[in-house]
Amino acid sequence: MKKIIVPFLLCGVFVTASAQEILSPGLQAKYITRFPFKQFSGGVMVLRATLNNIPDTLNFILDTGSGGISLDSATAAYYQVNSYNSDTTITGMGSARKVRFAYKQQLHLPGLTISNLDFHINDYDVLSGVYGEKIDGIIGYSFFSKFIVQVNFDSAFINVYSPGEYKYPRGGTMLRPAFTTLPIQNLQVKDRRKINFNFYFDTGAGLCFLMSEAFAKDSTILHKKRKTYVTQAEGMGGRLHMQLTVVKMLQIGNYKFRNVPTYIYEDAYNVTSYPFVGGLLGNDLLRRFNLVINYPNREIHLLPNSHFLEPFDYAYTGMATYFVDGHIVVDDIIPGSPADKAGLKQDDILVGINNIFTNNIMQYKTILQAPKEKIKLFVRRNGTLMQLTIKPSSIL
Repeated sequence: MKKIIVPFLLCGVFVTASAQEILSPGLQAKYITRFPFKQFSGGVMVLRATLNNIPDTLNFILDTGSGGISLDSATAAYYQVNSYNSDTTITGMGSARKVRFAYKQQLHLPGLTISNLDFHINDYDVLSGVYGEKIDGIIGYSFFSKFIVQVNFDSAFINVYSPGEYKYPRGGTMLRPAFTTLPIQNLQVKDRRKINFNFYFDTGAGLCFLMSEAFAKDSTILHKKRKTYVTQAEGMGGRLHMQLTVVKMLQIGNYKFRNVPTYIYEDAYNVTSYPFVGGLLGNDLLRRFNLVINYPNREIHLLPNSHFLEPFDYAYTGMATYFVDGHIVVDDIIPGSPADKAGLKQDDILVGINNIFTNNIMQYKTILQAPKEKIKLFVRRNGTLMQLTIKPSSIL
């Protein structure tokens, strides 16, 4: 029975396999196409593409933490995409189950068609609720293994090249990760003590850094007095609680980051393959570089961009929000958190923030990234409109 493992933040999927071959010297990489992407919260990248002969454009997350390619179950049903039972098991946070596959599909990106793709079918309803837009699928290894992919977070464009000898931008740093179907990069992490360990390089994770609870405990990496905060995250099995804290320093290649927001979670299904891998590096940190992701030659190039010095998000509200049936709904209030102290209740509908009434969940989440500031919330509860004030705390 084949097994697929889905790591943090919904987007990752990987399958254990041998690394791809390095190309023979002399073959030059050739430019193929260029297309835009947009960023959702946490730096997650979303591409627009079409499937087969379906005229509607669909939203796909571009994810190095995915070991294949997948399609949302509701999207597959709506467009009557044929799928078939399989013996493949998908394993993620909080669940493990067999999945169906849609075989030999065509994906059409601007200027590029990829044929004979086998999409596994998964439910991304939670993802759509998190970002406030329909998520139709995730593009991972099935795409990256075929091309050199240049991601520019300054211009929000992606350039795609054929495999071959490629002239990297001047400056920056070159990573040479280990590969299964996912890139695994050795990082240096320092808090109570300093340690070098392997972590997944995961552009589909809308966070900076994540450690499995087992790694954090065995390594004794965290300072004894380091405070943690209970928070909610989303995984393939649904919503779950994690701990949120910071680590004093994280280094990737030649670049060091101080006081990095860090999630810690109990990896009951060993999604991170500990003790080989301790967690993942996510796109809220990686978006600070322009990337050249070269799976065919097992290389990733990082070049600091205009976002490199942007501050991290240290705000903690102790609540989750989801876009449901056209409304932004409050969920999972952590007892004793700023949201609890503000008087928010589960199922409150968030109408506006600080006199902004756009009903844009990502804009509202950005406004809430202001620790120690008083923020006005307008909520509707049981048909009654009320004003509350929340003061997010800081995890620093």
